[in-house]
Parts: sequence; C-alpha cells; structure tokens
Amino acid sequence: MANGAYAYATLVTNGDYAMGATALVRSLKLTGTNADIVVLHTGGVGSRELEPLAELGARLVKAELLDTSPEFNARHQRDRLHANAPFTKGNKPAFHTPLDNFAKLRLWQLVEYERVVFIDADAVVVRNIDRLFGYPEFSAAPNVYEGLGDFHRMNSGVFVAHPSEETFSRMMAMLDAPDAFWRRTDQTFLQAFFPQWHGLPVFFNMLQYVWFNLPELWDWQSVHVVHYQYEKPWQKDHPKADALKPLIDLWQAYFTGENLPDIDLLANPRARR
Repeated sequence: MANGAYAYATLVTNGDYAMGATALVRSLKLTGTNADIVVLHTGGVGSRELEPLAELGARLVKAELLDTSPEFNARHQRDRLHANAPFTKGNKPAFHTPLDNFAKLRLWQLVEYERVVFIDADAVVVRNIDRLFGYPEFSAAPNVYEGLGDFHRMNSGVFVAHPSEETFSRMMAMLDAPDAFWRRTDQTFLQAFFPQWHGLPVFFNMLQYVWFNLPELWDWQSVHVVHYQYEKPWQKDHPKADALKPLIDLWQAYFTGENLPDIDLLANPRARR
C-alpha cells in the first residue's frame, strides 16, 4: 500500500501543546516511519508556534472546533466539567481546555487517508509503531496507571481510526444528544461510541504514572509510546517532577533533539536509579 494511505495525527490547541507536538513529531521522525505526520490545529495556536512543526516536516491542517450546541458547550466548560467530574489522581495544567479535546474527532474527516493513528501531543514515540496501521478501528490501549482495575477503561491518547465522513456524522449525532455529558470528554465519548474497542498492548500507550505506581509493568524493552498524562513534562516544578525526572529528561531530549538516549540501554534496571 502507498505510504500516502497512512498518517499519524495529533491535535494542537495552544502554545503548550505545540511544544508537546514538537517533541512528538521529532520522535516519530526518528523512528524512521514513512507515514505522513499531520498536526491538526485550532485557532488558539499562532503561526509562530506552528513553525517548528512545519520545519520538522509535519503537515499542518486547520481544525475548527466542533459545531456543538450552546447547552453542550456550557456543560463541558472547564470549571463546570471539573466540578462535576473532578480529577483526583493528578493535576491537569491551567492550559487544559476540555472543549478543545473534542476537536480530535476531526481526524475522521481526513478521508484522504485510509488509516490514521492518533497520538496525543503530550506523548513521545520511542520505537517504530508502524505496525499499528494494520490494526482495526477502533483500537486503543487500556487506561492503566494505578492498578489492574484500570484495564476495563480505554485511554484515547493513542488509537487507530479509519477516516470516514459517515462515521463523523454519526459521531456528531451521538456526541451532542440532549443532556449528553462526557465525563472525560473525548475519552468517555469514544469508549461509548466504540463499546467493542480492540485492546492494544499497554506498551503502545504507557502512561507516565505507571513509572511509580506499577513499576513492574514498565519494561523499556517493550515500551513504544510514553504518554505524559496529568502533569506535563514542560511544566516547571510540578508536584511529581522528582518522581518522574527520568521521563521528563527523556521528553526534553526529544524536544531539543539533543542527548537522545539509547532506549535499549534503558532496559538495564540500573539506568533508572
């Protein structure tokens, strides 16, 4: 199949996530993939903030916010949503805007591609993951970061999609149904829309809290994607910065393109001390 049939995609909604996407795009390039890399970006991102992504060879695609009803928008405003569904395990930074998350669904409109692998902008890819293009829609990894009970929930930070305007139309009808409330925005919605989702191995979307909550699950020989859920690696002095320092250093290396580690060497347990 022609390389043009496949693409990686991410979503950038502000300058902070543009920084994140810079590290992500560079990490993807370093895996040797031949797939396109698409950066969906909303109006909250300036052209200067997008320049590093274009320089890295990403395809920039404007993604308008979804045309959802005023009632839907009110229910999913940051303050109201977080009051109704507070985060208790970690801290979302101030730039986290829940309504922006739903723009992720625009990737189903990228119908020039047969298959798209979406990756959140707060992630880096440390090994080639092109094999994901062979997985069916909808494939995603479980939302594991605290215990085995997490395996029944999916995480929308990495998933496989087949773009389709028909699918997008059905999504919009379900998304903005009367009184619909999506507790964890796109993640809750996608699990409801694809109730029979296919489970990817956790190492395709390794959430950073696994590092200290489930260290026996973290195996550098298997990890392919590191996803910085909750606190972001570019934040200064966040509460878990000391515990996550090796992973933050990894992100900084991809962001700057300097001092990139040999991931295979990290499989040595002594490298984590």
